[in-house]
Amino acid sequence: MSQEPARVQLMSREGCHLCDNARRVVRSVCEPGSVSWAEVDIDGDPALQARYGELVPVVIVDGVQIGYWRIEPERIRAALR
Repeated sequence: MSQEPARVQLMSREGCHLCDNARRVVRSVCEPGSVSWAEVDIDGDPALQARYGELVPVVIVDGVQIGYWRIEPERIRAALR
C-alpha cells in the first residue's frame, strides 16, 4: 500500500537561512490543521538541484509551486483552501 504524498512540500538545502525561516512558516501553517508536509533536500537529487537551483526555499502545495525565497503563511493557507 503506497502512502499519499504530502500536500505541502518544502524544497530546501542545508545551510540555507531562508530555508530555516520557511520551515518555521510551513510548520506553523500545516501542523495545527494536521496538513501533511514534507521537506526535500534538493542537493540529494541532481534533477531537483537543476530545477530549483538558487530558488530555494520553494513551497509546493498539491503539486503547484506557490512561492520561493520568502514564504508567506497566507499564500500557503490560500492554496490549501
